[in-house]
Amino acid sequence: MNVMVTGAGYVGLVTGVVLAELGHRVTCVDTNRGKVALMNVGQPPIHEPGLAQMMRKNLDAGRLEFTTDYEKACEKVNVIFIAVGTPEEKTGRVDLRYIREASLSIGRSICSDVVVVTKSTVPVGTNEQNCILD
Repeated sequence: MNVMVTGAGYVGLVTGVVLAELGHRVTCVDTNRGKVALMNVGQPPIHEPGLAQMMRKNLDAGRLEFTTDYEKACEKVNVIFIAVGTPEEKTGRVDLRYIREASLSIGRSICSDVVVVTKSTVPVGTNEQNCILD
């Protein structure tokens, strides 16, 4: 299966690497170019025991790659995981700007039917709101 993971933080990076370890072809998308460059040479931006070795193994096997390019990542993809940050605003509400940005980028880039899974922590109704973004 071809998988795209949007957001290469703790949740997204670990999800992508483990899916690659299970044999799936995974492309992780992140907006931070420097972070993407480091990850493409097997250097994770987070510490998780065993992650660096698993990353390098799957990069070398051609099952894992990192990019900032949504269009490239959406080519021939079957499933997309949204795993971007949802920080808390000063008011205590969830800041959904990164979810919206990822959703819009995905919507502009997909060329076929795909399953989109939200792994980010979001309030009830967020997915319905994302379906009507313009």
